[in-house]
Amino acid sequence: MTSLVSTLATIWRLAAPYFRSEDRVAGCLLLALVIAIELSLVGIDVLFNQWNNRFFNALQDRNWDSFVTEIVFFCTLAALYIVLAVYQLYLNQWLQIRWRRWMTQRYLGHWLDEGNHYRMQLLGDAADNPDQRIADDIRLFVERTLEIGVGLLSAVVTLASFVVILWILSAAAPLYLFGYEVSVPGYLVWAALIYAVAGTLLTHLIGWPLAKLNFYQQRYEADFRFNLVRVRENSEQIALLRGDAPERNQLLGRFANVVNNWYAIMTRQKRLTFFTAGYRQASIIFPYIVVSPAYFAGKMQLGGLTQTASAFNSVQSALSFFITVYPKLAEWHAVIERLAGFDLSIETAHRVARTPPVVEVTAFGHASRSVAIEKLTLNLPTGAALLTANGIEFGANERVLVTGPSGSGKSTLLRAIAGAWPFGAGQIEIPKGAKILVLPQRPYFPIATLAAAITYPAEPGTFAGHTLAEMLVAVGLPQLVEHLDEEAHWNRMLSLGEQQRLGIARAILEKPDFLFLDEATASLDEKAEAELYGLLHERLARTTIVSIGHRSTLTAFHERNLVIARERGINKIREKALQGSAQ
Repeated sequence: MTSLVSTLATIWRLAAPYFRSEDRVAGCLLLALVIAIELSLVGIDVLFNQWNNRFFNALQDRNWDSFVTEIVFFCTLAALYIVLAVYQLYLNQWLQIRWRRWMTQRYLGHWLDEGNHYRMQLLGDAADNPDQRIADDIRLFVERTLEIGVGLLSAVVTLASFVVILWILSAAAPLYLFGYEVSVPGYLVWAALIYAVAGTLLTHLIGWPLAKLNFYQQRYEADFRFNLVRVRENSEQIALLRGDAPERNQLLGRFANVVNNWYAIMTRQKRLTFFTAGYRQASIIFPYIVVSPAYFAGKMQLGGLTQTASAFNSVQSALSFFITVYPKLAEWHAVIERLAGFDLSIETAHRVARTPPVVEVTAFGHASRSVAIEKLTLNLPTGAALLTANGIEFGANERVLVTGPSGSGKSTLLRAIAGAWPFGAGQIEIPKGAKILVLPQRPYFPIATLAAAITYPAEPGTFAGHTLAEMLVAVGLPQLVEHLDEEAHWNRMLSLGEQQRLGIARAILEKPDFLFLDEATASLDEKAEAELYGLLHERLARTTIVSIGHRSTLTAFHERNLVIARERGINKIREKALQGSAQ
């Protein structure tokens, strides 16, 4: 019961926000129409049940006029039922896509909010495969919630409607045992109840492991798909390392998880199907067995027998709702757990960025145009201290080189300045309204036209075509000018050196106030690197440029040198005199 209450609370927490959102009017109206049609369909079923009695009595009495009348009545009801069923499906699907669109926008917003997706990865991301949770789990949650919710409502209303009918029919067709009439008020209702409760309990005993098996199946499928994509994205490195066989073995190992879990689902589903199929077949004949003694005793006509059997089946079906939808319930429960876990992971990452102690990046409005670092300590996600800095400034128009051994925290410092690294304490002040751009060693380009890829994250069309063409020539990529309108996966199409040239082009187009280069020219030869730094100094004369690098040739393009060194068990930043600079 505790688990049920917890699950219902989770469902409410996941579903309710949509019906309080800006789309609530359309959502609530569509839901109301779907429910109204479902109730109308139940009402038609009641009319069909009553029709059963009259129609089969007409057949038994060989009453032609009554027979024709009932055929016309049936056709009218059937036509109305078909129209309502069609529009219920249409409106249900309309509600599904609107609800799914809203949830997708909401989850994408929370996941991609201020680098939250990156923090989730740093924290270990207990919510594996967020792509699957957004693409598949939201769709399944909406579909199953509507299907099971409307189905449950229909079962309750059907039960309430047909229990009354069945109770009345129990009085008209008394219970006969061994030729003797036995007075049991509403015995048909009790028979249906006992039959359904026994079936529900046995179904749960057989099928309860399916919930966890479905949870793992979705996880294994997503893991397998993710690693296939990862191989595709890194095909060059794998081919150069001759890693085909290890990758194949690893992929087959992950697929083995899919297969083994599927076999477990098959076994459990086979047992469940054996029972549920037998249960459904037995439910067809069971009401006739219960009522037939009264019929053969002459206490009821053929129409009453068929009406009783129909009402019994309606009551039994309503009571057996959970048996019918048990496999979907198991899948739904797995989806709910995955979305709830995703919610928790998103919230945890948000909380980490906002719960002190954290690295505070604040904007100030006084005359100084420098980035100031005060009493800063950067930690690893585990809490271990990585780097300390105090009294460090990057002034306006300065050229600063940051050096230090690998793993000392150079890149992490840039992440903190960009607001993407919350782990630690201290303050980083940036000028109000200042534009900051960080170029990593491996730039990111969306799958889009080359023009849109260069100017990302600016909106496509922000820069004129001739401006982009001139910039490509300036960074040494004239051969790409004719491909500006071509859409491709540029991170795969271009060499890392070409990507870094495009990164420099992006920086010049953006004209940031502060440009941080994290080994952003490391894949270029020294001559090309010198040309690009010269271009940066020429085109971004009013931009503060801070570079991370290991090459000694970089000193010629910077005025200051900050060195990270190990002191008393922790990395610290110190100013160092720069020899041979271009200051």
